[in-house]
Amino acid sequence: MRITLPSGTAAESAGESTERGLVVVPDIMGLRPLFDDMVARLAEQWQCRVVAPDLYAGQTDLDLQGRFGAASGLRDDDVLGDMIAAADATGAARVGAIGFCMGGMYVNKAVSTQRFDRLASFYGMVHVPEGWIGEGQGEPLAHIARGNAASLLAVVGTADPYTLPDELTDLTDAGVTVAAYEGADHGFVHDPDRPAHRAEDAADAWGRVSDWLWG
Repeated sequence: MRITLPSGTAAESAGESTERGLVVVPDIMGLRPLFDDMVARLAEQWQCRVVAPDLYAGQTDLDLQGRFGAASGLRDDDVLGDMIAAADATGAARVGAIGFCMGGMYVNKAVSTQRFDRLASFYGMVHVPEGWIGEGQGEPLAHIARGNAASLLAVVGTADPYTLPDELTDLTDAGVTVAAYEGADHGFVHDPDRPAHRAEDAADAWGRVSDWLWG
């Protein structure tokens, strides 16, 4: 079900729980059937109210190249504001957050909001990629330092060019729990149609994240 957040950003929602809420932040391509299905599946599987805000509000027609080009214009205040509004929209007493790729980067940053009980970032960038740097883009590690780093689980692959080994050390040094999957590339969990998908590792990662959020 599509809803509209106070900012005007569209979001996908499913579930009715008043105890557990979950905010899902999509990858760079935003809301699409893949995430509509994920929202419905997680709402049923985890018995929670799920809200997934879109990343490129008002720019949903952009292709991948256009989204990379527009990334430097995204502002933390806007994206994190939509994440907080999505958390409020769940109406739940306990709210977690997960995100993928660019969405994972914003989940890393969302630690600073202190709005979420637990967070899990799937291959979220530890540093803002050079082409995405902009006036409104803060560094994820700086955001993590302003909140409770121990609330964050980072799911990463050791062959991911967006999360290099030194950057994983930066995360652990900051107090983040890192679940590293040997030989896994970027995007190995959430989209079965991607060449990088690894079914066994994906199943294990989903189990870890479920335990982290709700265990």
